Amino acid sequence: MPYNYDVIIAGAGAAGLYAAINLPSTAKILLLTKRELGLCNTALAQGGIAGVYNSPDDRTSLHENDTYIAGGFQNNPETVHILVEEAAQDIEKIISLGVEFDKKPDGDYHRTLEGGHSRRRIFHHKDATGAEIARKLLAYVQTLPNVEICENTLLCDVKKTDTGFEALTLGKDAFRIVHSHFFIMATGGIGRVYEYTTNSAIATGDGIMFAYNMGAMIRGLSLIQFHPTAFNNRHTRECFLISEAVRGEGAYLLNCDGERFMQRYDDRLELAPRDVVSNAIVLESRRTGSSDFYLDISHKDADFIKNRFPMIYGNLLEQGYDLTKDRVPIYPCQHYLMGGIQVDANARTNVEGLYAAGECSHTGVHGNNRLASNSLLEALVFSRRAAADIAKKLPDAPQKFVHTGFSIDPDAPPVPHGIRTQLRHILQESYFVIPNKERTHENFSKVCAILRDLEDGNYLINADYVEAKATATMAFLILNEAMIEQKGA
Repeated sequence: MPYNYDVIIAGAGAAGLYAAINLPSTAKILLLTKRELGLCNTALAQGGIAGVYNSPDDRTSLHENDTYIAGGFQNNPETVHILVEEAAQDIEKIISLGVEFDKKPDGDYHRTLEGGHSRRRIFHHKDATGAEIARKLLAYVQTLPNVEICENTLLCDVKKTDTGFEALTLGKDAFRIVHSHFFIMATGGIGRVYEYTTNSAIATGDGIMFAYNMGAMIRGLSLIQFHPTAFNNRHTRECFLISEAVRGEGAYLLNCDGERFMQRYDDRLELAPRDVVSNAIVLESRRTGSSDFYLDISHKDADFIKNRFPMIYGNLLEQGYDLTKDRVPIYPCQHYLMGGIQVDANARTNVEGLYAAGECSHTGVHGNNRLASNSLLEALVFSRRAAADIAKKLPDAPQKFVHTGFSIDPDAPPVPHGIRTQLRHILQESYFVIPNKERTHENFSKVCAILRDLEDGNYLINADYVEAKATATMAFLILNEAMIEQKGA
């Protein structure tokens, strides 16, 4: 039985959901999510969504300039301009879909401040903005009769055909081959290729791998953002993020001696952009010989802290720390990918019919470093533009689909245990906050050997295999790009 769609969307975070919402109601859409609905990086975003919307003391030109400064002026001017100019319409749209942002007593929206911003322009829902956006967008998508949602469905492979795309999926132990005229990759980040990350369990770079294998251009994959204030419990791979908004509300960064130290590295102190703060922590660690660092907001009113950061406060209490009284141990860890699948201003890749939006894409808006709270905005703006571009092309889409099939060997052996652990260690020691050039070169050959074995070997197709192959592909692309940059430096 053929399973044919107009559009397949891989990923159910902000970008995937918003694309589905903005596509024509006449389009037949398949929305794939690798694990359960709600498990995505969007749901983990704490700080908020930046944008100039009904803000008399702010201007889009200021937002644009802040984005350039954070990105080291390596941003794409066209897409940055689009991002800040179109922010208002998407913020207004998601509010109309039920997203609730915090308000002040006078009824106006409360806008918070984060590092790198010159104005309070960040709309938030307490300290769980991403979860609120994901929840409300999903609820709306679930009412759309033209959208079929396949939960706990692994995307195993995708091929470009003369009529669009053919994909192999695995759900409930059964394979299915699906076809579409257009394909949107919205598969999120790559955090799980590192030993420590703030990302969810599904962030292994699958969508980037599939796009790369189809011939899509991949850019800036070595542009990885390490968040400076992840909770440092030294035990779990997934590190709980302590939002930049905590520093925006006045928290101090302290070294092992309980001293503020940012004055040694940047005049903006705790409100410097994330890459600056992460670098400062690593350099301060080398200076003091200690990796013990703390975030302290105990000098602020306790009730304010509890009301402003209820999720962070509650999570830290479970770990034995009271945000209103204690210094909280923190250390940088992998957080966000600025690079990814190269796209234009309409989220189009160089592969006809293939689009990418959200963290897996490279629009160029972030430059060399993402300005806080621009990520949710980017996901909305460019997934909407992808949907609009597809809508124009749907009437001319072919009526038939090419069926070629996939080779599946149910008796193939499983992928060897420990490959992803080895790859995560390689990335952690080679390409953390301040890259280790020597280890990068030494480890690249190991990554190449692992990837070659996964590509040439006959392994059982399941989540372990797909994620191991994706992790190896991400490691290959990151280290290769890093060596090219080091050679040209």
